[in-house]
Amino acid sequence: MSKRNLALIGATIVSIIYGVTFTIAKDVMPLYIDAFGFILLRVGGSVILFWLVWLFMPKEKIALNDFPRIVTAAFFGVALNMLTFFKGLSLTSPISAAVIMVSTPMIVLTLSAIIMKERMQKRMVFGIVLGLIGTAFLILYGKSIGSATNAGLGNFLVLVNAISYGFYLIIVKKLMDKYNAFTFVKWIYLFGFIMVLPFGWSQFQTVNWALVPMDICWKIGFVVVFSTFLTYLLNLLSMKELKPTTVAVFIYLQPVFATIFAIGLGKDELSLVKIGSAVLIFVGVYLVTQKKN
Repeated sequence: MSKRNLALIGATIVSIIYGVTFTIAKDVMPLYIDAFGFILLRVGGSVILFWLVWLFMPKEKIALNDFPRIVTAAFFGVALNMLTFFKGLSLTSPISAAVIMVSTPMIVLTLSAIIMKERMQKRMVFGIVLGLIGTAFLILYGKSIGSATNAGLGNFLVLVNAISYGFYLIIVKKLMDKYNAFTFVKWIYLFGFIMVLPFGWSQFQTVNWALVPMDICWKIGFVVVFSTFLTYLLNLLSMKELKPTTVAVFIYLQPVFATIFAIGLGKDELSLVKIGSAVLIFVGVYLVTQKKN
């Protein structure tokens, strides 16, 4: 099997894990642990895993002038990305959050045009506008069931997370072209842990672990090991063979898996607003990602 096919399989596995994570993380927050406390646990556990794995990997020296890029990647790919995502998810529903994440490829393309001076066609611009309209409708009118306490704010924070992740994909690509993934990802997570520590420490301290059921502990472990450590590693390895925009395209699969999983467990339900918003976003995504004949 070619390296590209392996990268595509890896990106698909990431989408499946993320799609399931929307509902699993929602079961944990905010009843047992609040969003920022959960992030501290998530990033802290991943830091330990990445540094342990690095001990058995070939060693590379990172140039000092690359550390500013690593710190920036830590901010957009770990701190801002995770804090806004988990806080937003704690306020909205799994399906709404997953649908908004579909806007990430359009965001990546827009940022590539601004930062990397890539040329954009009229079709792409129209697709981006269409996708943003769909996202705006979901943020303003996408009501949710269950424990969605503030769907509007939650959806907006998930959108901020999508923009942050778009920046991260572009920033980290140059590091992937230069180093092995294990060489710098441990630093990204260490700096990210330092950034989220002031936000999550107080919430982490208030957790009464004696009252946390065993199934919730397993779900926390799933988020740390699979949704964080494994997904970030697979994404980085996929980017070794694929462009940032191609990796971002696999986010389109997340709403499918998130919807099947959430509805199957009775954690969420479909509505006309969610369906209409999803259609607008997917049409926008289609227009943006179609190659020129």
